[in-house]
Amino acid sequence: MTDRYAVFGHPLGHTKSPFIHTEFARQFGEDLTYEAIEAPVDGFESALRRFIDEGGVGTNVTVPFKLEAFGLADHAKDAARICGAANTLRFVDGRIEADNTDGVGLVRDITQNLGVPLSGARVLFAGAGGATRGAVAPFLAQGAEITIANRTVAKGHEIEALLGDRGPVRTVSYENLSGFFDIVLNSTTLSLTGKAPPLPDTVFEGARLAYDLVYGKGLTPFLAKAEARGAQVADGVGMLVEQAAEAFAWWRGKRPDTAPVIKAMTVPLV
Repeated sequence: MTDRYAVFGHPLGHTKSPFIHTEFARQFGEDLTYEAIEAPVDGFESALRRFIDEGGVGTNVTVPFKLEAFGLADHAKDAARICGAANTLRFVDGRIEADNTDGVGLVRDITQNLGVPLSGARVLFAGAGGATRGAVAPFLAQGAEITIANRTVAKGHEIEALLGDRGPVRTVSYENLSGFFDIVLNSTTLSLTGKAPPLPDTVFEGARLAYDLVYGKGLTPFLAKAEARGAQVADGVGMLVEQAAEAFAWWRGKRPDTAPVIKAMTVPLV
């Protein structure tokens, strides 16, 4: 019997998830389908439960439904509990289980694909939203030292309070940001509109890697500034594929080879 998977979101015209998971399934000869379901903004729960009733096995969840997906779960893994949001669900014996694979996907892309170690690295996150919240714990587990820069410092302090017992985390405003970093990440969505977070040029001096979580936009203003200062630059396509691979492995018990999928989806950073 063919297993059925899907991604839920609104809108979904941009989603690459069906392509990614179809490629993963092809690697193993897995008998599954994967579709995009654009649920109404106020109709996620009913659409999800209909999918389950029709035999759905698991789903990915994207904006704006990640918080609601977490709230519907009967059981949530640690990564989802930290974020208060789920991007991956599976359905087992009538129960909804939730995970969030974004953070570990980002770590794998940086350490495995880009070859940049996190142990002892001084890491700067621009932005204190959900992407940063989901990434801090796996970065700390790798031995990184975290600085969060955000316009609203209180949002960063929330992350400190939640995760500060796992390793060094501090928050500053953009105006008070100083120092040098090994890795600088743009976890805001500003690159979608051709803008960049207000980081001083000095944060890129000596940086080994600048990483924009937005993907497919070429050399964004954030990456252009970092490249001009000599940093290696990367966008979020690897994170997208790696978080999908984590979900696939949770569902199927097999971890796919991400390299050919990343290669197929990469947009040159020019």
